[in-house]
This record gives sequence, C-alpha cells and structure tokens, in this order.
Amino acid sequence: MRITATLMLLAMACIFVASKQVLDLHPAWGFVNAFAEAAMVGGLADWFAVTALFRHPLGLPIPHTAIIPKNKDRIADTMADFLRTNFLTPAVVARRMQGMNVAGAAGDFLVDPAAEADGGTRSRITGGAAELFAEVLESLDPNRLGTQVRSGLASQFAKIDVAPLVGRMLENAIADSRHLPLMDGVIRWTGLTLEDNEETVREIISQRANSVLRWTGLDERIATSVLDGLYRLLAEVLVDPDHELRGKIQEGMEKLAHDLQHDAETRERVEDLKREMLENPAVAEWWMGVWERIRLSLIRRARDPESALGDEMRKGLAELGNALQQDQRLQMQVNRFARRTGVGVATRYGAQIVQLVSETVRRWDATTVTDRVEGAVGRDLQFIRINGTIVGGLVGMTIHTLDILI
Repeated sequence: MRITATLMLLAMACIFVASKQVLDLHPAWGFVNAFAEAAMVGGLADWFAVTALFRHPLGLPIPHTAIIPKNKDRIADTMADFLRTNFLTPAVVARRMQGMNVAGAAGDFLVDPAAEADGGTRSRITGGAAELFAEVLESLDPNRLGTQVRSGLASQFAKIDVAPLVGRMLENAIADSRHLPLMDGVIRWTGLTLEDNEETVREIISQRANSVLRWTGLDERIATSVLDGLYRLLAEVLVDPDHELRGKIQEGMEKLAHDLQHDAETRERVEDLKREMLENPAVAEWWMGVWERIRLSLIRRARDPESALGDEMRKGLAELGNALQQDQRLQMQVNRFARRTGVGVATRYGAQIVQLVSETVRRWDATTVTDRVEGAVGRDLQFIRINGTIVGGLVGMTIHTLDILI
C-alpha cells in the first residue's frame, strides 16, 4: 500500500507535467492540470503528516515530527492509565464476568471430540499434565516426601480411636454372618500350619515325654495320636457348621467385639498396640519401601503413552466436561469462583500488571515503537495518503471550475 500511494503521487506529477504542455489545445486540459496539481499537494501533505507521526520526513529534524518515538514514555503511561481505568478495576472485571459462563465454555471444550483427536488440544493438555506430574515426583526428595507422607498418615491415624471402629465392624460382620468365611479360612490356615510343622510338634512331645516313653517308643505313638486328633477336630469343625467349637469361637468373637467398644482396658491395650506399631522403625522402613515403589510406578505410568494413566486422565476430563455442561449448581459455583478470582487478581495484581505494561513500552527503543504502532495501524495509513491525493485533486478541480465561472 505504501508503494501504491507513492506511485499514485508520481502519476499525478507526470500528469501535471504532461497536461501543462497541452493547456492551449483544449480547455479540458486545464481541469486535468488543476486536478493533478492539487492532488500532488494533497498527497505530499498527507505523506508528510503520516511520516511525521513515526519519523522525521526525509531524515530532516523538522520540529513536531517523529511524534510517537519522542512521546513513547507518555504513550506508555497513557496506555497503562487507560488499562487501569477501563479494564483492571474490580467493578469493571466483576461486571464483565457477570454474564460469562466460564464453566459452560470449559465443559464444551472438554467434551469436544476435536480436542481429543491425535495431537488435539486436550491430548496435549493430558500429555503435558502427565509429564508435569512425573517431573514433580522426580524433583521432590523421595525420602523427605515419603517421611512427610508417613508423618501425615501417622498423625491422622493416631487421632482415630481404632478399638470402637474395629469392634463395630466385627459386630456388623457377625450379625450379617460375614465372619463365617473368615472363620473357615482361619481353620484351614491352622490345619496347613500344623501340617507344615508336624516334625516340630513331634519333637516337642518327645521332649516332654519321660525317658521310659521314649525308650519304649510310645512318644511317637502319642505324638501321632495328638496330631491325628487335632486334624480330625479341625476337619469336623470345618465341615459341621453347628459344631460346638464354632459356637465357642463365635462367642469369643462377640465378646471381643463388645469389649472393643465398651471395655476400657481392652481399648487401652489396642491403643498401646497402635502406638507401638506407629513408633516401630520396621513399620517406617516398610512404608518407605512401599512409597518408593508407588512413586516410581506413577512416574513410569505417567511417561508411558500406552499406560492406563492417560486414558484415566482423558476419561476424567470428559466426565468433568459433562458435569460442567449439565450440572447447573456446579456451573454456578465455578462461575462464582472464576468471577471472584478475576476480581481478586484485578484488586491484588492490577497495579503490577499496569506497571508491567508501562515499563515494557518504556523499554522499547524508538524503532520498535514505530514499527509496532505502524504495523498495528497497517494499511489505513497509506489510505490516508491515497485519499489525500484524490480529495486534493477534486478540491483543485473545484477551485479551477469556480475560477473560470467567476
């Protein structure tokens, strides 16, 4: 457009020179000559005006030219003041955000299928979030973090009165007969443990028997009888749901459930056991090992594009989007939070934002300011020159017409 405006000015100069040579041939050439002469004046005047805004015309230090570079600090302060007055006041921010449905817009984005396509925005968000999650876990001191997590869990667990909780759980399990599979498992476990330690049991019986029994070999028969009796008893208890020993075990469990809730001595013993467990170094070492395995597993899953973690994050984002679209109460809460956050940012950081704008513009050199402002205005600057050329020509032709008539 700058080239077009300049060529137009040169064309008017050529027409002016050419028409000057043929003025005597016909009166119409006078109008052409007047138009070209005034168009040159208008084009040159507007070229000077446009150029004077941004630089010195022809490099000459004419007063009141290069206006924008000379006043860039004042422009920076004016821009900052305009931003502060019209945009970053709490009242303006609150009013602007009153009609905004931030939650609905976020929900539309999260459920948009295009955002889920390969390389889509949501996929990039998911990948970036997973990588950020992995880097955070890697950057933190695993021992210190594990200790902090363990201390937090321990402090919360220490506040819980475990005995009544366990007592109610056991009482409810007995009432719903959910303790029977546990009882059967304990009986089977007892039988397997006894089978694995048969030799130890025989040795204990042999050591307790006197020398006469060992000499006669009766200690082996006694041990075999004891083991057979125990196996038979366990089998009967396991098979017979009405066995007397089952009743005794259930009575013991019911008493334990009652004592855990109501007996102060039993509750104190459980609390002592809990404290000993929390203070045991072996438990702390075990937890650190568990935590490290969890941490490494999370890092590995976060960086594996084929892992389920990415799918879970995508599903979670989609579910969040549906909730933001459909749940009016959630929308209201999110929009209120966004509005309060925006007002809070304007109140707390508005002055810093305005100062940042002002200082940034002040730091620009004259060339940068000129190029950015001129580029922002763009083609319209050259249209000023073109319009000035045309309007000047029309005015010149009008004056020439009036001169002939008068």
